[in-house]
Amino acid sequence: MSVDPTARVHPSAIVEDGATIGAGAVVGPFCIVGADVTLGADVELRSHVVVTGWTDVGAGSVIFPFASIGEVPQDLKFSGERTKLIIGARNRIREHVTMNPGTAGGGGETVVGDDGLFMAGCHVAHDCRIGNRVIIVNQSAVAGHCQVEDDVIIGGLSGIHQWVRIGQGAIIGALSMVTNDVVPYGLVAGPRAELDGLNLVGLKRRGVAREDIQALRIALLTLKQGEGTFVERARRLGDETGSDYVRRMVAFITGASDRSFLVPK
Repeated sequence: MSVDPTARVHPSAIVEDGATIGAGAVVGPFCIVGADVTLGADVELRSHVVVTGWTDVGAGSVIFPFASIGEVPQDLKFSGERTKLIIGARNRIREHVTMNPGTAGGGGETVVGDDGLFMAGCHVAHDCRIGNRVIIVNQSAVAGHCQVEDDVIIGGLSGIHQWVRIGQGAIIGALSMVTNDVVPYGLVAGPRAELDGLNLVGLKRRGVAREDIQALRIALLTLKQGEGTFVERARRLGDETGSDYVRRMVAFITGASDRSFLVPK
């Protein structure tokens, strides 16, 4: 066990031999920290938090009571292999959140980026790749092998089907069931979700130029109404556009995926 002299561990907490606790970290009352866990500088476990398995928690992250981080995947194919959960810096992981490590069949790692907000009761499953500044709202679940790119918001009580990709800057409305890929900057909503436009609020908040927003509007219309298949229309867009945002959307659509796409109504 390696506990930095500046770290604080409550007497009621259990820190197993082998764990690493960084400078300024706080392990609150009744927490359990497993033998293969590394807590970075200034990480705070508020109370009654379990962090176990081969798990790294990045500097400045805060984990709130009754979260379970790093427990074995909810996958019947998992047979005890050594796999990892990597959580980036400055995340806020609220009450009752669960995050699982990877599986051998999925590459062996679950990776969460920086500056995320994971609200009460949400779930990040095995082998997911979660980007930076992602918000997952209360009681939403991201199933195994999903990719969620930077600046995505997933509304409350939503479900993301396994292997789905959600592109940068997209927003998922509350109570949505997402079964196919979501293009960057898309707005998706519904019990069986459909692509319902652009995430205009998110684009404006990030200061995206009006010209790029207009280019994205035209791109979405072209994807909806043009000739050929959805992917063929996207490839033509890539040849014609001058917008980096549209190019990012095209690269996402033409990239490797195990799912089809949610398309405009």
